[in-house]
Amino acid sequence: MKPRLTAAAAALLLTGTALATPGPAQAAARPGAGDRSLATVLAADGHHFDKNPHDFDVLDKLVTRVLTRKPDSRLAILTDGSRRLTAFLPTDGAMRRTISDINDRHYGSERQVFRGIWSTAGLRGTERVLLYHLVRGATLTYAQARKAAPTSLRTMQGGSVDVRKRHGRLLLHDHNPASPNARVIPALRDINAGNRQIAHGISWVISPD
Repeated sequence: MKPRLTAAAAALLLTGTALATPGPAQAAARPGAGDRSLATVLAADGHHFDKNPHDFDVLDKLVTRVLTRKPDSRLAILTDGSRRLTAFLPTDGAMRRTISDINDRHYGSERQVFRGIWSTAGLRGTERVLLYHLVRGATLTYAQARKAAPTSLRTMQGGSVDVRKRHGRLLLHDHNPASPNARVIPALRDINAGNRQIAHGISWVISPD
């Protein structure tokens, strides 16, 4: 098994074509008063798989599976829009690339990606990796993250992730040197902007190990 197995074995969280194309007004909206939760946004188009690599169906399914098996998981913060949260969300394409790299095999569908992640990481591993993508107590917009970089963010998993800029890109550096650095996808920035919970789509699953 490759060294990234424990960390990236879980990929992460969202769903809905409405998330894939935030417009200028959404991106510019000030974070603050709104209480729409990220869970509400994730479930906007229903809980199903499709062939779009740019949305978050696998992540949505993983979060749902964890909360079904463990209702008191700290991932439940995603359902409480009154609590400030910044989430970095691997797309379905990011999930596929990560688990394919971990297990050195091809996954032909999102359902297979989901099953591959769950069978590799299990409940504890999946929850741990998902929590590593969440920053509690802050509503950090894309512009604010770019302005603050380089900086280090403490995640709900307990570890930290470094935010850096390189050649105009906003990158997340985790603690696995064998893993590619995740890139924040500009077209998927500021999801749910104007609310206390905000998210940014990323190109790879980040690892706490």
